[in-house]
Amino acid sequence: MTLERKLFGTDGVRGEAGTFLTAELALTLGCAATRSLDADRPQVLIVRDTRESGPMLEAALASGIAAAGGDALLGGVLPTPAAAILVRRLGLDLAAVVSASHNPYRDNGIKFFSAGGTKLDDAAEAGIEALIDAASGTDSPAWAGATNATPVGRVRELSGGLDDYLRALEAAFPLDLSGVRVALDCANGATHRAAPEIFERLGATVETIAAEPDGLNINDGCGSTHLDRLAEHVAASEATIGFAFDGDGDRVLAVDAGGRSHDGDELIALIARGMSARDELDGGVAVTVMSNHGFHRAMEDAGIEVAVTKVGDRYVLDELRERGWALGGEQSGHIIDTRFAATGDGIAAALMTMRELGDRDLAAVEAMAKLPQTLVNVSVADRGAVTDAAAVWEAVEREGAQLGDRGRVLLRPSGTEPLVRVMVEAPTAEEADTVCERLAGVVRRELS
Repeated sequence: MTLERKLFGTDGVRGEAGTFLTAELALTLGCAATRSLDADRPQVLIVRDTRESGPMLEAALASGIAAAGGDALLGGVLPTPAAAILVRRLGLDLAAVVSASHNPYRDNGIKFFSAGGTKLDDAAEAGIEALIDAASGTDSPAWAGATNATPVGRVRELSGGLDDYLRALEAAFPLDLSGVRVALDCANGATHRAAPEIFERLGATVETIAAEPDGLNINDGCGSTHLDRLAEHVAASEATIGFAFDGDGDRVLAVDAGGRSHDGDELIALIARGMSARDELDGGVAVTVMSNHGFHRAMEDAGIEVAVTKVGDRYVLDELRERGWALGGEQSGHIIDTRFAATGDGIAAALMTMRELGDRDLAAVEAMAKLPQTLVNVSVADRGAVTDAAAVWEAVEREGAQLGDRGRVLLRPSGTEPLVRVMVEAPTAEEADTVCERLAGVVRRELS
């Protein structure tokens, strides 16, 4: 098939299942990714979240892997970070995750992890696209093997993946949570078994919500993108803390006993301060341009160096690896400790938070003072068109100049959705709201 646009975004290939992300495309991706590997018979793990389109795409992806001479190992429903753990521990060549993370159930996606447990870099993804493009210009289908002699691989179930992942968590975080009551919002997604199980193994009393996936309810009014439900639950229950995961389990946000939310910046600040106090930080912290200015002030006060990257946990990881640091993440709740996994892990981040809290309540701990921040997602016809929208950038420069060092303005296209994200920080919430809405209005006028 002919590709008219770049497939890979900031987090794999993602789009509406059955229209953009079809079985044919999944099969093609499976074959091309397998053919890109330097192995005689590549071993490729596949895990997925709970979307109704997951089994279809899993089967197509596995068929492409087998058609290219690889063995597809079906791990079933597991959090994304489990793939990063298992591909390394089992000595496999590649892992594929079928998930659209925090997106609605109609969307789905495919992202790949290397044998080392890291998301494929831009060059590796470009190599996969090049194989697909080359095949699209021939009479052979894009999923054809490299030669007529290419052996057909196998597709088989991989048992024990969940237990392996839970054992890795237990070994990394040997906590005693006896006497702790925690609420977990599993977003009707991939953490619905793993998250309650690990907290119970560590002794906590667990209250779960959104842990009954039906294929359609993933991220539907629940999870890390819809904290109100968890906040109301915790405020009305005896739980002292709550954690909300996204659909594939690679991010987490928290809610304290009073129902107040705590984003990734706050959790990273808490973890960084604790690790630094114990001389365990291994350098500084890497975060993205979306992190609140208050985070930077808090890290400066604590004597912790901060590196800033563009949005995407893969870029945070790249920065960590380049500097030899361990801890980083995103305001959205992707939190990485490379000593455990080379990707965001919501469950691990929740356990890291519990480790730093000890006997303290999250409500009583202020690891940073946030500058009021407003974020508006503006739907647009073509998110790439913002690059040449002169009127938009003139407005950004004007608003930023008016704020000066009292705040900041950030505008960027989404890497996975037809959106332009407008973010403003200011001394007051009212000013942040006003400036953000003015900028969002310019974006709507110019690009919608």
